[in-house]
Amino acid sequence: MTSFASVSASRPARVSRRAAVCGLLAFAAAGAGMQPAAAQTDYPSRPVTLVIPFPPGGSADVIGRLMGQRLSTALGQPVVVDNRPGAGTAIAAGYVAKSPADGYTLLLGSPSTFTANPAIRSNLPYDPIKSFDPIAIVARIPLVLLANKDVPVNTVKEFVAAVKAAPDKYSYASFGAGTTSHFAGEIILGAVGAKLLHVPYKGSAPAMTDLIGGQVPFSVDTVTAAIPQLKGGKVKAIAVTTARRSSQLPTVPTFAEAGYPDVDVDTWIMLVAPKGTPAPVRERLEKAVAQIVAAPDAKAALAAQGAEPAFAGQAASAKQIENELPLMRAVAQRANIRAD
Repeated sequence: MTSFASVSASRPARVSRRAAVCGLLAFAAAGAGMQPAAAQTDYPSRPVTLVIPFPPGGSADVIGRLMGQRLSTALGQPVVVDNRPGAGTAIAAGYVAKSPADGYTLLLGSPSTFTANPAIRSNLPYDPIKSFDPIAIVARIPLVLLANKDVPVNTVKEFVAAVKAAPDKYSYASFGAGTTSHFAGEIILGAVGAKLLHVPYKGSAPAMTDLIGGQVPFSVDTVTAAIPQLKGGKVKAIAVTTARRSSQLPTVPTFAEAGYPDVDVDTWIMLVAPKGTPAPVRERLEKAVAQIVAAPDAKAALAAQGAEPAFAGQAASAKQIENELPLMRAVAQRANIRAD
């Protein structure tokens, strides 16, 4: 039989142990919850690095530096631009994918990074979906089918007739094998039911030089690269590859207007962070980008680079990659597009 004294003596010990355990759990939970919250609410507390996977001087670099300057003002911390070109943007993307997921290392990528490379390369140092948290699409740059000024083709209808009548006579240039201009070229040819020899160049400038000189009759390039040459009358535009006309080339029709709605491809500029970046940090960045892109002077600066200001948030940016990736893989398989 247990005495009243023994029961009373044992209770304090059990209550004390329970209280201690509960106290430790509460302290641990509070610590676990408070530290990330504190780290997130004062983001950023030091400089942020914006990695650009292209060399200095090009339109993507100019857009990246514009975003870096504006983000610095919006975030209240310096944003350091770090150009890491090479391997079709894979070097920069691999670097950011392996960086800490704290919002202090960001990537300004393009379809080359997230949909073209994964469609043709199996040994990338990153996964387009698993390695990144999309933050926002900053701008979109339409592509355009160009022709040498002496080629007797001025419309999509004339282009289709010419290349079908003499496929061995014509070729088209892109600014690189496996680039967005290469994919756009094959999407065009697949839609119209024609085949042309693809001539890849190491960049837009040499491709444009040979188009002007007549070494190649056609090319697919960005509106950004095309505008100066079109204004100078050195080349002519057949059609843009987007569903709607470019605000920079309002008189140039779309392929959809000519009866080819499946030709709907462009290049876009997207800000991403390493996978696992805290939600409050991503939301802060998304909000900052939205404000930047909405500013009239930023819109003008983007337009000066041939870009269409086109903000899209986290969910829409993720959908862009998820929806476009299988399409690019299908094009690569059909057209036998391979990495160099």
